[in-house]
Amino acid sequence: MRFDDLFDDLESQLEAELGAERRDLEAEEERFRVGRLELHERIAAAPRTLDLTLRGGGRIRLRRMALGRDWLNGLVLEGAPADTGALVPLRAIAGIELDADGAAASVRPQSAGDLSRRLSFAFALRDLARRRAHVILEGPHPLSGTIDRVGRDHLDLALHEPGASPRLGTVRSWRIVPFDAFDWVRLP
Repeated sequence: MRFDDLFDDLESQLEAELGAERRDLEAEEERFRVGRLELHERIAAAPRTLDLTLRGGGRIRLRRMALGRDWLNGLVLEGAPADTGALVPLRAIAGIELDADGAAASVRPQSAGDLSRRLSFAFALRDLARRRAHVILEGPHPLSGTIDRVGRDHLDLALHEPGASPRLGTVRSWRIVPFDAFDWVRLP
């Protein structure tokens, strides 16, 4: 009878130690997984409404519509005229404010994304150039015009008044603008 109690006690201690070891291993694996996450993955898993602080000091709140490889776009809710479009390069984000649920959601594993998640910021800008869309490059020195050409790390902007079409008589000049010179693209 005493030996049965002794073996039962030893067995329960062993099970407890194995359980603790398994929990420690799972916690370590989770820390390792989270340690490999990139900003892109966190944004993909975060709630669709994001409060962004940009490297130039500006803040915008937007409802994310699409997420590319190194950019996101959405509909502006605060920080610019409401319901304007925004194209934000991830490198311009200085911080994203989330509540506790949003922060927890942002580290959850996600399935592989769609095609847009492989498209670059330059590709998205080329689409705007093809459409001849009027844009405002928001940042320390906002610029208004139409994107004429897009390189790997810069664009050519035809500077003209808002609402004017980019024709020879309305374009004041063209400016080569490095992507690092602006925080986001506003689509009025």
